Amino acid sequence: MTAIVFTGPTLRPEEITGAGDFIAQPPVAQGDVYRAALGQPAAIGIIDGYFSGAPSVWHKEILWAISQGIQVFGSASMGALRAAELNGLGMRGIGRIFEAFRDGVLEDDDEVAVVHGPAEIGFPPASEAMVNIRTTLALAEAKNVIGAESRRALATFAKGLFFADRNWPALLAGEGAHGVGLPELAALSEWLPEGRVDQKRLDALEMLAAMQAPPTAGEPASPAFHFEWTSLWDAFVARFEASASAPSPKDQLILDELRLEGPEAYRQVEAKALLRMVAASGAARPHKVSRDEARAALKRLREQFGLYARADLDRWIAANDFDASALEALIDEEAAVEALRERAGRSIESRLIDELRLSGAYPRLADRALKKEAAVAALEQPDSSVPAALRGPALRLWYFESRLRRPAPDDIAEYAVRIGFADASALDAAVYREWLFLKQKPQD
Repeated sequence: MTAIVFTGPTLRPEEITGAGDFIAQPPVAQGDVYRAALGQPAAIGIIDGYFSGAPSVWHKEILWAISQGIQVFGSASMGALRAAELNGLGMRGIGRIFEAFRDGVLEDDDEVAVVHGPAEIGFPPASEAMVNIRTTLALAEAKNVIGAESRRALATFAKGLFFADRNWPALLAGEGAHGVGLPELAALSEWLPEGRVDQKRLDALEMLAAMQAPPTAGEPASPAFHFEWTSLWDAFVARFEASASAPSPKDQLILDELRLEGPEAYRQVEAKALLRMVAASGAARPHKVSRDEARAALKRLREQFGLYARADLDRWIAANDFDASALEALIDEEAAVEALRERAGRSIESRLIDELRLSGAYPRLADRALKKEAAVAALEQPDSSVPAALRGPALRLWYFESRLRRPAPDDIAEYAVRIGFADASALDAAVYREWLFLKQKPQD
Protein backbone atom coordinates (compact mmCIF):
# COMPACT_ATOMS: atom_id res chain seq x y z
CA MET A 1 0.00 0.00 0.00
CA THR A 2 1.04 3.60 -0.63
CA ALA A 3 2.10 5.92 2.19
CA ILE A 4 1.29 9.64 2.30
CA VAL A 5 3.96 12.22 3.14
CA PHE A 6 3.28 15.91 3.81
CA THR A 7 6.17 18.01 2.56
CA GLY A 8 6.96 21.50 1.31
CA PRO A 9 10.16 23.53 1.59
CA THR A 10 12.17 20.71 3.23
CA LEU A 11 11.88 18.13 0.42
CA ARG A 12 10.50 18.57 -3.08
CA PRO A 13 7.55 16.34 -4.06
CA GLU A 14 9.63 14.51 -6.68
CA GLU A 15 12.17 13.61 -3.99
CA ILE A 16 9.36 12.00 -1.99
CA THR A 17 7.88 9.99 -4.83
CA GLY A 18 11.35 8.99 -6.04
CA ALA A 19 12.28 7.58 -2.66
CA GLY A 20 9.65 4.81 -2.56
CA ASP A 21 5.94 4.05 -2.70
CA PHE A 22 4.89 7.49 -1.45
CA ILE A 23 2.31 10.11 -2.40
CA ALA A 24 3.56 13.63 -1.75
CA GLN A 25 1.07 16.11 -0.30
CA PRO A 26 1.56 19.85 0.44
CA PRO A 27 2.47 21.01 3.97
CA VAL A 28 -0.02 19.63 6.44
CA ALA A 29 -2.84 21.77 7.85
CA GLN A 30 -5.70 20.97 10.17
CA GLY A 31 -7.93 18.24 8.76
CA ASP A 32 -5.34 16.85 6.33
CA VAL A 33 -4.27 13.91 8.51
CA TYR A 34 -7.90 13.03 9.17
CA ARG A 35 -8.63 13.13 5.43
CA ALA A 36 -5.55 11.02 4.67
CA ALA A 37 -6.41 8.45 7.36
CA LEU A 38 -9.89 7.91 5.92
CA GLY A 39 -8.20 6.31 2.92
CA GLN A 40 -6.31 3.83 5.13
CA PRO A 41 -2.82 4.46 3.69
CA ALA A 42 0.11 2.23 4.57
CA ALA A 43 1.49 5.05 6.75
CA ILE A 44 1.45 8.82 7.13
CA GLY A 45 4.60 10.92 7.32
CA ILE A 46 4.64 14.55 8.42
CA ILE A 47 7.60 16.73 7.46
CA ASP A 48 6.33 20.24 6.81
CA GLY A 49 3.19 21.92 8.08
CA TYR A 50 1.58 25.31 8.47
CA PHE A 51 2.30 27.38 11.57
CA SER A 52 0.29 30.40 10.41
CA GLY A 53 -2.01 31.31 7.55
CA ALA A 54 -3.96 28.07 8.09
CA PRO A 55 -4.90 26.14 11.25
CA SER A 56 -2.08 23.79 12.27
CA VAL A 57 -2.54 20.03 12.25
CA TRP A 58 -4.41 18.96 15.40
CA HIS A 59 -2.90 16.43 17.82
CA LYS A 60 -6.29 14.73 18.10
CA GLU A 61 -6.48 13.89 14.40
CA ILE A 62 -3.02 12.31 14.58
CA LEU A 63 -4.14 10.21 17.55
CA TRP A 64 -7.29 9.22 15.67
CA ALA A 65 -5.19 8.04 12.72
CA ILE A 66 -3.02 6.00 15.09
CA SER A 67 -6.15 4.54 16.73
CA GLN A 68 -7.21 3.34 13.26
CA GLY A 69 -4.05 1.22 13.02
CA ILE A 70 -2.10 3.66 10.80
CA GLN A 71 1.54 4.39 11.65
CA VAL A 72 2.22 8.13 11.77
CA PHE A 73 5.81 9.37 11.45
CA GLY A 74 7.16 12.85 12.12
CA SER A 75 10.46 14.53 11.35
CA ALA A 76 12.36 17.70 10.48
CA SER A 77 9.81 20.46 11.00
CA MET A 78 6.15 20.36 12.05
CA GLY A 79 6.48 16.57 12.06
CA ALA A 80 9.29 16.73 14.64
CA LEU A 81 7.25 19.05 16.87
CA ARG A 82 4.13 16.89 16.84
CA ALA A 83 6.15 13.68 17.30
CA ALA A 84 7.86 15.15 20.37
CA GLU A 85 4.51 16.25 21.80
CA LEU A 86 2.97 12.82 21.16
CA ASN A 87 6.02 10.81 22.16
CA GLY A 88 4.87 7.69 23.97
CA LEU A 89 1.41 7.77 22.33
CA GLY A 90 2.38 5.97 19.15
CA MET A 91 3.66 8.69 16.83
CA ARG A 92 7.17 7.80 15.67
CA GLY A 93 9.63 10.65 15.70
CA ILE A 94 12.73 10.39 13.52
CA GLY A 95 15.94 12.43 13.44
CA ARG A 96 18.10 14.76 15.50
CA ILE A 97 15.60 17.63 15.48
CA PHE A 98 12.86 15.40 16.90
CA GLU A 99 15.25 14.12 19.58
CA ALA A 100 16.20 17.68 20.58
CA PHE A 101 12.53 18.65 21.03
CA ARG A 102 11.73 15.38 22.81
CA ASP A 103 14.61 15.86 25.26
CA GLY A 104 13.90 19.53 25.92
CA VAL A 105 17.09 20.79 24.25
CA LEU A 106 14.88 22.78 21.89
CA GLU A 107 11.48 24.20 22.84
CA ASP A 108 10.48 27.00 20.46
CA ASP A 109 8.48 26.44 17.27
CA ASP A 110 10.56 29.10 15.52
CA GLU A 111 13.55 26.73 15.56
CA VAL A 112 12.10 24.95 12.51
CA ALA A 113 9.89 27.66 11.01
CA VAL A 114 10.75 29.20 7.63
CA VAL A 115 8.98 31.34 5.06
CA HIS A 116 8.59 29.84 1.63
CA GLY A 117 7.22 30.48 -1.82
CA PRO A 118 3.88 29.24 -3.18
CA ALA A 119 2.96 25.72 -4.18
CA GLU A 120 3.07 26.59 -7.90
CA ILE A 121 6.86 26.86 -7.77
CA GLY A 122 7.48 24.09 -5.23
CA PHE A 123 7.46 25.91 -1.85
CA PRO A 124 11.07 27.22 -2.18
CA PRO A 125 12.44 28.32 1.23
CA ALA A 126 13.06 32.05 1.55
CA SER A 127 14.71 31.93 4.98
CA GLU A 128 16.97 29.57 6.93
CA ALA A 129 15.70 27.42 9.80
CA MET A 130 17.34 28.07 13.15
CA VAL A 131 18.06 24.35 13.58
CA ASN A 132 20.04 24.41 10.34
CA ILE A 133 21.97 27.48 11.50
CA ARG A 134 22.84 25.82 14.81
CA THR A 135 24.01 22.61 13.15
CA THR A 136 26.03 24.45 10.52
CA LEU A 137 27.73 26.69 13.08
CA ALA A 138 28.58 23.65 15.23
CA LEU A 139 30.22 21.96 12.26
CA ALA A 140 32.08 25.17 11.39
CA GLU A 141 33.48 25.21 14.89
CA ALA A 142 34.46 21.53 14.67
CA LYS A 143 36.25 22.27 11.37
CA ASN A 144 38.10 25.23 12.99
CA VAL A 145 36.45 27.70 10.64
CA ILE A 146 35.21 29.75 13.62
CA GLY A 147 35.83 29.62 17.34
CA ALA A 148 33.46 28.68 20.12
CA GLU A 149 32.82 32.28 21.14
CA SER A 150 31.99 33.26 17.58
CA ARG A 151 29.67 30.25 17.22
CA ARG A 152 27.77 31.26 20.35
CA ALA A 153 27.63 34.92 19.29
CA LEU A 154 26.34 34.07 15.81
CA ALA A 155 23.74 31.65 17.19
CA THR A 156 22.54 34.25 19.69
CA PHE A 157 22.33 36.89 16.99
CA ALA A 158 20.37 34.55 14.68
CA LYS A 159 17.99 33.55 17.45
CA GLY A 160 17.23 37.21 18.08
CA LEU A 161 16.07 37.71 14.50
CA PHE A 162 12.47 37.23 13.46
CA PHE A 163 12.32 33.77 11.90
CA ALA A 164 11.38 35.15 8.47
CA ASP A 165 14.51 37.35 8.48
CA ARG A 166 16.98 34.57 9.27
CA ASN A 167 19.40 33.90 6.45
CA TRP A 168 23.14 33.63 6.01
CA PRO A 169 23.64 37.05 4.40
CA ALA A 170 21.96 38.67 7.44
CA LEU A 171 24.31 36.82 9.79
CA LEU A 172 27.44 37.54 7.80
CA ALA A 173 26.58 41.25 7.51
CA GLY A 174 25.83 41.70 11.19
CA GLU A 175 29.34 41.90 12.64
CA GLY A 176 28.60 45.22 14.27
CA ALA A 177 25.69 43.68 16.21
CA HIS A 178 27.32 40.49 17.45
CA GLY A 179 31.01 41.38 17.57
CA VAL A 180 32.46 38.56 15.46
CA GLY A 181 35.72 39.49 13.79
CA LEU A 182 35.87 40.10 10.06
CA PRO A 183 38.46 37.33 9.43
CA GLU A 184 36.18 34.67 10.92
CA LEU A 185 33.18 36.00 9.05
CA ALA A 186 35.14 35.87 5.81
CA ALA A 187 36.28 32.32 6.52
CA LEU A 188 32.73 31.26 7.33
CA SER A 189 31.38 32.90 4.17
CA GLU A 190 33.97 31.07 2.04
CA TRP A 191 33.24 27.73 3.77
CA LEU A 192 29.43 27.89 3.71
CA PRO A 193 28.73 26.85 0.09
CA GLU A 194 30.27 23.44 0.77
CA GLY A 195 29.88 23.24 4.53
CA ARG A 196 26.27 24.31 5.17
CA VAL A 197 24.22 21.57 6.87
CA ASP A 198 20.53 21.15 6.04
CA GLN A 199 19.57 19.16 9.12
CA LYS A 200 15.87 19.32 8.27
CA ARG A 201 16.53 17.65 4.94
CA LEU A 202 18.75 14.97 6.50
CA ASP A 203 16.09 14.15 9.09
CA ALA A 204 13.35 14.03 6.45
CA LEU A 205 15.32 11.56 4.34
CA GLU A 206 15.95 9.44 7.43
CA MET A 207 12.18 9.37 8.06
CA LEU A 208 11.48 8.17 4.52
CA ALA A 209 13.90 5.30 5.06
CA ALA A 210 12.29 4.43 8.40
CA MET A 211 8.83 4.39 6.84
CA GLN A 212 9.97 1.70 4.40
CA ALA A 213 11.76 -0.44 6.97
CA PRO A 214 9.97 -3.51 8.42
CA PRO A 215 8.61 -3.17 11.98
CA THR A 216 11.22 -3.71 14.65
CA ALA A 217 10.93 -6.47 17.25
CA GLY A 218 8.91 -5.43 20.26
CA GLU A 219 7.16 -2.59 18.46
CA PRO A 220 3.59 -2.35 19.83
CA ALA A 221 0.92 -3.63 17.44
CA SER A 222 -1.83 -1.43 18.86
CA PRO A 223 -1.87 2.16 20.18
CA ALA A 224 -0.86 2.70 23.78
CA PHE A 225 -3.94 4.79 24.53
CA HIS A 226 -7.72 4.80 24.33
CA PHE A 227 -9.03 7.32 21.82
CA GLU A 228 -11.62 9.41 23.63
CA TRP A 229 -14.51 10.48 21.42
CA THR A 230 -15.39 13.96 22.67
CA SER A 231 -17.80 16.70 21.69
CA LEU A 232 -14.84 18.66 20.29
CA TRP A 233 -13.97 15.71 18.04
CA ASP A 234 -17.61 15.46 16.96
CA ALA A 235 -17.54 19.14 16.01
CA PHE A 236 -14.22 18.75 14.17
CA VAL A 237 -15.45 15.79 12.10
CA ALA A 238 -18.73 17.53 11.25
CA ARG A 239 -16.96 20.76 10.30
CA PHE A 240 -14.39 18.94 8.20
CA GLU A 241 -16.91 16.79 6.37
CA ALA A 242 -19.22 19.73 5.72
CA SER A 243 -16.41 21.73 4.15
CA ALA A 244 -14.78 18.81 2.34
CA SER A 245 -17.86 17.34 0.71
CA ALA A 246 -20.42 20.11 0.25
CA PRO A 247 -23.04 19.03 -2.30
CA SER A 248 -23.16 20.80 -5.65
CA PRO A 249 -26.07 23.12 -6.53
CA LYS A 250 -27.55 20.26 -8.58
CA ASP A 251 -27.31 17.89 -5.62
CA GLN A 252 -29.04 20.46 -3.41
CA LEU A 253 -31.96 20.53 -5.85
CA ILE A 254 -32.10 16.71 -5.79
CA LEU A 255 -32.12 16.72 -1.99
CA ASP A 256 -34.99 19.21 -2.04
CA GLU A 257 -36.95 16.71 -4.15
CA LEU A 258 -36.31 14.05 -1.51
CA ARG A 259 -37.34 16.36 1.33
CA LEU A 260 -40.54 17.35 -0.44
CA GLU A 261 -41.57 13.69 -0.61
CA GLY A 262 -42.17 13.88 3.13
CA PRO A 263 -40.55 12.89 6.43
CA GLU A 264 -40.93 9.13 5.98
CA ALA A 265 -39.05 9.12 2.67
CA TYR A 266 -36.38 11.42 4.04
CA ARG A 267 -35.84 9.45 7.26
CA GLN A 268 -35.34 6.16 5.41
CA VAL A 269 -32.49 7.65 3.41
CA GLU A 270 -31.13 9.60 6.37
CA ALA A 271 -30.93 6.50 8.59
CA LYS A 272 -28.71 4.71 6.08
CA ALA A 273 -26.60 7.84 5.57
CA LEU A 274 -26.02 8.14 9.34
CA LEU A 275 -24.95 4.50 9.44
CA ARG A 276 -22.50 5.16 6.60
CA MET A 277 -21.13 8.19 8.42
CA VAL A 278 -20.50 6.21 11.61
CA ALA A 279 -18.90 3.37 9.65
CA ALA A 280 -16.53 5.78 7.90
CA SER A 281 -15.44 7.85 10.89
CA GLY A 282 -15.50 5.25 13.66
CA ALA A 283 -18.05 4.30 16.26
CA ALA A 284 -19.61 7.34 17.83
CA ARG A 285 -19.12 7.78 21.55
CA PRO A 286 -22.06 6.79 23.78
CA HIS A 287 -24.41 9.70 24.31
CA LYS A 288 -25.80 10.34 27.77
CA VAL A 289 -29.41 11.29 27.16
CA SER A 290 -30.75 14.20 29.20
CA ARG A 291 -34.29 14.41 30.56
CA ASP A 292 -35.11 17.19 28.11
CA GLU A 293 -33.86 15.10 25.17
CA ALA A 294 -35.95 12.13 26.32
CA ARG A 295 -39.06 14.29 26.69
CA ALA A 296 -38.53 15.70 23.19
CA ALA A 297 -38.14 12.18 21.75
CA LEU A 298 -41.34 11.00 23.43
CA LYS A 299 -43.15 14.09 22.17
CA ARG A 300 -42.06 13.34 18.59
CA LEU A 301 -43.23 9.72 18.88
CA ARG A 302 -46.65 10.75 20.18
CA GLU A 303 -47.05 13.29 17.40
CA GLN A 304 -45.97 10.75 14.79
CA PHE A 305 -48.67 8.26 15.79
CA GLY A 306 -51.29 10.73 17.04
CA LEU A 307 -50.98 9.55 20.66
CA TYR A 308 -52.14 12.78 22.22
CA ALA A 309 -54.11 11.30 25.13
CA ARG A 310 -52.56 9.07 27.78
CA ALA A 311 -55.07 6.35 26.93
CA ASP A 312 -53.92 6.44 23.29
CA LEU A 313 -50.30 5.99 24.39
CA ASP A 314 -51.24 3.09 26.69
CA ARG A 315 -53.07 1.33 23.85
CA TRP A 316 -50.05 1.82 21.54
CA ILE A 317 -47.72 0.37 24.18
CA ALA A 318 -49.97 -2.67 24.62
CA ALA A 319 -50.42 -3.19 20.86
CA ASN A 320 -46.63 -3.24 20.42
CA ASP A 321 -46.01 -5.63 23.35
CA PHE A 322 -44.18 -2.95 25.32
CA ASP A 323 -43.98 -2.13 28.98
CA ALA A 324 -42.89 1.12 30.64
CA SER A 325 -39.20 0.17 30.94
CA ALA A 326 -38.98 -1.02 27.33
CA LEU A 327 -40.59 2.21 26.13
CA GLU A 328 -38.11 4.23 28.20
CA ALA A 329 -35.19 2.37 26.65
CA LEU A 330 -36.58 2.93 23.15
CA ILE A 331 -37.07 6.63 23.81
CA ASP A 332 -33.49 6.96 25.08
CA GLU A 333 -32.20 5.34 21.90
CA GLU A 334 -34.31 7.64 19.77
CA ALA A 335 -32.93 10.64 21.66
CA ALA A 336 -29.37 9.36 21.08
CA VAL A 337 -30.07 9.03 17.35
CA GLU A 338 -31.40 12.59 17.32
CA ALA A 339 -28.18 13.75 19.01
CA LEU A 340 -26.21 11.98 16.29
CA ARG A 341 -28.29 13.77 13.65
CA GLU A 342 -27.52 17.12 15.25
CA ARG A 343 -23.80 16.37 15.41
CA ALA A 344 -23.79 15.39 11.74
CA GLY A 345 -25.47 18.64 10.70
CA ARG A 346 -25.14 19.52 7.02
CA SER A 347 -22.13 17.18 6.63
CA ILE A 348 -24.55 14.31 6.02
CA GLU A 349 -25.79 15.74 2.73
CA SER A 350 -23.14 14.13 0.52
CA ARG A 351 -23.94 10.74 2.03
CA LEU A 352 -27.65 11.31 1.39
CA ILE A 353 -26.76 11.68 -2.28
CA ASP A 354 -24.76 8.44 -2.16
CA GLU A 355 -27.68 6.61 -0.57
CA LEU A 356 -30.01 7.86 -3.30
CA ARG A 357 -27.61 6.42 -5.86
CA LEU A 358 -27.48 3.08 -4.06
CA SER A 359 -31.27 2.91 -3.72
CA GLY A 360 -31.84 3.68 -7.40
CA ALA A 361 -33.83 6.83 -6.63
CA TYR A 362 -31.17 9.28 -7.82
CA PRO A 363 -32.02 9.27 -11.59
CA ARG A 364 -35.74 9.84 -10.92
CA LEU A 365 -35.16 12.70 -8.47
CA ALA A 366 -32.42 14.23 -10.62
CA ASP A 367 -34.64 14.20 -13.69
CA ARG A 368 -37.50 15.88 -11.82
CA ALA A 369 -35.17 18.45 -10.23
CA LEU A 370 -33.73 19.47 -13.59
CA LYS A 371 -37.14 19.70 -15.22
CA LYS A 372 -38.38 21.85 -12.36
CA GLU A 373 -35.31 24.09 -12.57
CA ALA A 374 -35.88 24.64 -16.29
CA ALA A 375 -39.60 25.25 -15.87
CA VAL A 376 -39.21 27.78 -13.06
CA ALA A 377 -36.34 29.56 -14.84
CA ALA A 378 -38.51 29.89 -17.97
CA LEU A 379 -41.09 32.00 -16.16
CA GLU A 380 -40.79 35.61 -17.22
CA GLN A 381 -41.91 36.81 -13.78
CA PRO A 382 -43.01 35.27 -10.49
CA ASP A 383 -46.60 34.11 -10.35
CA SER A 384 -48.83 36.82 -8.86
CA SER A 385 -51.90 34.74 -8.14
CA VAL A 386 -50.59 34.04 -4.64
CA PRO A 387 -49.85 37.33 -2.83
CA ALA A 388 -46.37 37.43 -1.30
CA ALA A 389 -47.80 38.03 2.18
CA LEU A 390 -49.85 34.81 1.98
CA ARG A 391 -47.36 32.76 0.03
CA GLY A 392 -45.96 30.97 3.09
CA PRO A 393 -49.21 30.07 4.92
CA ALA A 394 -51.26 29.47 1.76
CA LEU A 395 -48.72 27.28 0.07
CA ARG A 396 -47.90 25.38 3.27
CA LEU A 397 -51.59 24.45 3.54
CA TRP A 398 -51.61 23.38 -0.12
CA TYR A 399 -48.43 21.35 0.27
CA PHE A 400 -49.40 19.42 3.39
CA GLU A 401 -53.07 18.84 2.59
CA SER A 402 -52.89 18.36 -1.19
CA ARG A 403 -49.41 16.95 -1.75
CA LEU A 404 -48.68 14.99 1.45
CA ARG A 405 -52.34 14.49 2.44
CA ARG A 406 -51.66 15.16 6.11
CA PRO A 407 -52.30 18.07 8.45
CA ALA A 408 -49.68 20.77 8.67
CA PRO A 409 -47.41 20.44 11.74
CA ASP A 410 -47.79 22.89 14.59
CA ASP A 411 -44.10 23.78 14.52
CA ILE A 412 -43.13 24.44 10.91
CA ALA A 413 -39.56 25.43 11.82
CA GLU A 414 -38.91 22.16 13.67
CA TYR A 415 -40.47 20.14 10.85
CA ALA A 416 -38.29 21.89 8.24
CA VAL A 417 -35.07 21.21 10.12
CA ARG A 418 -35.98 17.58 10.78
CA ILE A 419 -36.27 16.86 7.06
CA GLY A 420 -33.01 18.58 6.24
CA PHE A 421 -33.97 22.14 5.32
CA ALA A 422 -31.90 24.94 6.80
CA ASP A 423 -35.01 26.62 8.21
CA ALA A 424 -38.71 27.27 7.54
CA SER A 425 -37.95 29.84 4.83
CA ALA A 426 -35.95 27.23 2.90
CA LEU A 427 -38.94 24.89 3.10
CA ASP A 428 -41.24 27.68 1.91
CA ALA A 429 -38.96 28.40 -1.05
CA ALA A 430 -38.93 24.73 -2.06
CA VAL A 431 -42.72 24.46 -1.72
CA TYR A 432 -43.19 27.61 -3.84
CA ARG A 433 -41.00 26.17 -6.58
CA GLU A 434 -42.99 22.94 -6.42
CA TRP A 435 -46.27 24.85 -6.77
CA LEU A 436 -44.95 26.81 -9.76
CA PHE A 437 -43.76 23.62 -11.41
CA LEU A 438 -47.02 21.70 -10.93
CA LYS A 439 -49.07 24.72 -11.99
CA GLN A 440 -47.39 24.47 -15.40
CA LYS A 441 -47.21 20.66 -15.52
CA PRO A 442 -50.15 19.29 -13.59
CA GLN A 443 -49.53 15.79 -14.99
CA ASP A 444 -46.44 15.49 -12.76
